[in-house]
Amino acid sequence: MATVSSLRARLLRWYDAHRRDLAWRAKPGEVADPYRVWLSEVMLQQTTVPHATPYFRDFTRRWPTVRHLAAAPDAEVMAAWAGLGYYARARNLLACARAVTDDHGGVFPDTEEALRRLPGLGPYTAAAVAAIAFDRPSNVVDGNVERVMARLYAVETPVPAAKPDLKDLAAGLVTGERPGDWAQALMDLGATVCRPRGPLCEPCPLASACGARAKGAPETFPRKTAKAATPHRHGAAFLLTRGGAVALAQRPPKGLLGGMLGLPGTPWRVQGWATAEAIAHAPVIATWRERGVVRHVFTHFSLDLTVFVAEATGADAPPGLIWTPRSAALAGTPTLFRKALEL
Repeated sequence: MATVSSLRARLLRWYDAHRRDLAWRAKPGEVADPYRVWLSEVMLQQTTVPHATPYFRDFTRRWPTVRHLAAAPDAEVMAAWAGLGYYARARNLLACARAVTDDHGGVFPDTEEALRRLPGLGPYTAAAVAAIAFDRPSNVVDGNVERVMARLYAVETPVPAAKPDLKDLAAGLVTGERPGDWAQALMDLGATVCRPRGPLCEPCPLASACGARAKGAPETFPRKTAKAATPHRHGAAFLLTRGGAVALAQRPPKGLLGGMLGLPGTPWRVQGWATAEAIAHAPVIATWRERGVVRHVFTHFSLDLTVFVAEATGADAPPGLIWTPRSAALAGTPTLFRKALEL
């Protein structure tokens, strides 16, 4: 096995030549902006760089500093977040921005330990901000880094059981030399070369030291346990219209899609809903017509949502609902309800 210094030298040389040009990444020689680093890391949880990039550009245009974000109305931030999923992250985003502004004078703490004390910053995000924004020798381990470690060391233990070992292996490669670049180099290698499927072993700077490549099947690492079947649920949503407007309800602050605007509807449950049973949950008495069914996949379950439509007879919105222009509803609601509106 190659030495730590040799592995690091190879990967950092590769990174200097092939680093990705990302909207939030400081150029060579520039000082990283902790606000942009933190915002990007929160956005990139459970989504991809291409999907997160336009959201990042929109956020930093509207709220260019952590103080601007801290002062933003909750509803505006939640609407701007729509489509990124995991809406608890948007609530934590605001809580963290306000803690940095109120408790730290608008300046992010510069150590991993202090960052961990901010709302919503778990071990990974705190390590990433410490390393990338402040050049601290933190062990930054995301899915890309886990995959690189599993292949480099040919770890036979399947994930998720292997995660602690993979983190320990990654920690063994962290030093005080260019820790921010090292963290980003590992991420870039996993994202562009050591890919989940079809790894590009020939241009990989670590190929000669890779245990999985030596075994002849690098794409089979990390080993994985069989996944359990994804649960499936059923629900109904009610699209009440008046001209070019639709009636939206604000969801409870806690729980899935918490605090977001969406269509009123039934609870989501395992058994299906009979039409009459579902319509009993409608926000108003009206001539409800079934329009169709949209399917949406959340992280832990899939959902079939039957959409009922009706035209309002009065000018006033029913209690608890808000008349919203259709264009604004499409732009400011989570993907599930946008599918229903488009249906």
